Amino acid sequence: MQPQPPAPTCYRHSDRPTGLACTRCGRPACPECLTAAAVGQHCVECVRQGRNDIRPVRNAAGTQVSRVPVPYVTYALIAVNVIVFAVSAFQAKSLTNNDLSSLVRNWELVPVQVGNGEWFRVIGSGFVHYGPIHLLANMFSLYMLGPYCEVALGRARFLAVYLVSLLGGSAAVVALYGAQSHSGGASGAIFGIFGAVAVIMLRTRQNLTQIAVLLVINLFITFAVPGISIWAHLGGLLAGTAATTGILYLPRWAGARNTKTALNIGWAAVAAVGAIAILVTVLTAPSGTVLPYLPV
Repeated sequence: MQPQPPAPTCYRHSDRPTGLACTRCGRPACPECLTAAAVGQHCVECVRQGRNDIRPVRNAAGTQVSRVPVPYVTYALIAVNVIVFAVSAFQAKSLTNNDLSSLVRNWELVPVQVGNGEWFRVIGSGFVHYGPIHLLANMFSLYMLGPYCEVALGRARFLAVYLVSLLGGSAAVVALYGAQSHSGGASGAIFGIFGAVAVIMLRTRQNLTQIAVLLVINLFITFAVPGISIWAHLGGLLAGTAATTGILYLPRWAGARNTKTALNIGWAAVAAVGAIAILVTVLTAPSGTVLPYLPV
């Protein structure tokens, strides 16, 4: 009678005999060193190798993202706008006449007051709204466009494009509207996101028909409805489109050889657009006597 061959031992624990083996590589392994798979069971090394073989999900800007990203920045921007409106309505004791509140008066964009040194209005004006309809229209657009843009660009770049678009809209208002004009709202930033979405879809070779129709409709409303800040919309659209083009196209045009270089070039482009908007505001902001406030 021939002696029985010794039982194989776990490849990681030589003191543990086992009758099990990895169905991928065939190495004997004890139950502790095996993980259930769709077919059979895999050893520790095969599981690790499988994870390394999975290509990371990347957005349009080339950076890695989670598989189910949550658009936290979009939700935060909506929350800030709603909170600011709620405070202004509380101060004015009115939802429809919240422009009478001190918050709106101190934050809305008045070119002559910007020229007199109240530079905070350039950003603050993007978070004040005149009445609930104005707020709801802008927040609905942000809710529809923001998540797509945020996932495609990444949270930091999305926020940067949003703020640069806001600066572009404010710069256009300061440069091209009357010194005593009053304006506010997130429309300039949202039009910048319109432009950003169009650039993203173009870069990823998607059908532009839907976003083009939405943009044309919004531009028609901009020019057809009295009281809308046309230059804020156009300035924001231009800034957002230029910044996103810098993020998605400029690295390729500049011959960037790796992701880090491409990201740096994109950030430089966004900074350049923001710097131009600030420069235009500084050079064109009028100074002088502020006329008595007239409610919107």
